[in-house]
Amino acid sequence: MRLLAAHPQVVCKVSGLITEADHEKWTVDDIRPVWDVLLSAFGPDRLMFGSDWPVANLAGGWNRWAATVEELLHGCSATEIHAVLAGTATAFYRLTPDTTKETTPCC
Repeated sequence: MRLLAAHPQVVCKVSGLITEADHEKWTVDDIRPVWDVLLSAFGPDRLMFGSDWPVANLAGGWNRWAATVEELLHGCSATEIHAVLAGTATAFYRLTPDTTKETTPCC
């Protein structure tokens, strides 16, 4: 992943981490090492949240995945959180930002 991240045009969508873990026993601490590599390699401006729904239902579901991401984002600035949860995807997919809504953490 670090080799890919070395190319500034590459953006990473983070999803599927829980379905690659033990579906019944995974914890945030199991996911954190991968998350930390991705966040440090790509930075928040090239990392975007992916719901992995409905596949996430195999390993705890949407609510558990969203709560995990919220915990993993703890310590990030509001600007960094916005980038991961909305800004990076908005820029990458060339969407028009919705300036009428405030972006808050996912949970």
